[in-house]
Amino acid sequence: MTDAILAITVLWGFIFIYAVMATMDFGAGFWSMLYIKNNKTNATNIANRYLSPTWEVTNVFIVAVVVAIYSFFPSAAYTLGTVLLIPGSIILLLLAVRSGFLVFSHIVEEYQKPLTYISGITGFLIPAFLILVLPVTHGGYVDTVDGVDRLMLGRLLTSPHALSFIIFAISSTLFLSSLLLADFSKVANDKDAYEIYRRDALILGPVSLFGALLIMITMRYEAGWLFDGMMDYLVWLFISAGMFVVTGIALVLPDKRKGWTGLPRLAVVSAFIQYALASYAYGRAHLPYIIYPNVTIENGFTDPASFRALFISYIVGFVILFPGFIYFWRLFMKDDRYIKSEN
Repeated sequence: MTDAILAITVLWGFIFIYAVMATMDFGAGFWSMLYIKNNKTNATNIANRYLSPTWEVTNVFIVAVVVAIYSFFPSAAYTLGTVLLIPGSIILLLLAVRSGFLVFSHIVEEYQKPLTYISGITGFLIPAFLILVLPVTHGGYVDTVDGVDRLMLGRLLTSPHALSFIIFAISSTLFLSSLLLADFSKVANDKDAYEIYRRDALILGPVSLFGALLIMITMRYEAGWLFDGMMDYLVWLFISAGMFVVTGIALVLPDKRKGWTGLPRLAVVSAFIQYALASYAYGRAHLPYIIYPNVTIENGFTDPASFRALFISYIVGFVILFPGFIYFWRLFMKDDRYIKSEN
């Protein structure tokens, strides 16, 4: 394995972890907003209890992604920074507004209701803008004028390929978050909220699969080089689809121990594996390009000596942080006293 392959593997790992954690985080905000006026269920309180501690941890990984891009692939970072100036600025603005309300809502009670709507609206806007980075890297949306790369934003926003990514991003955000909140509700022993989120997951699962199929269909015509590459990893995509079936089955199996319908913890794990397999197939098919056709992992790579020093720093940092993430999970996600507490 070359240094460039190792670097892109680390970067893609950070992107995948952030993508999964962020979708669950953003989706929780949307569900909190959706059920805020439903007095017959505790679904909003469940979503808020999940949302409260997780958004800060999620932001750690987006910082790691940005630093890794600039550290490992400075040439690619320059091109991406130039091309994605407008959508990137929108994303940062939405994240800043959302984070601001999340902070002040814990201090001033009057902010709690506006927070619910702000986090709900940004809960599907941010993933929609974030996902647009992927079709931009497929080629066809960047024009070079006087040696400067410029994003053809109008063409991007009207492209069926980009729109299929947006559908997939929003549906996956709501699907994964509803799965996790179903599991969260079950630990909290809140059957009403659990049934609501289990129902939402059963509805949104097929929608997210439809979004993935749309991506493949449009990719064939708008990014043929990537489609051909993904066909080489078709087995991984089929296994990913199989894990999707496992997720669906897990949501309808009876839990004899508790007397409820569904095994949400199994569904969360199988869904994670499903997305990991599809992500692996996509990432491998995308190589060696970071931005097609001009920027590859080789011509965008940093100095090998710098990479080795940076890589060691990342390993040391991960060793330090990993126990903290485990402790966080046990403290907030598996502590019955916190999960069952009232807001």
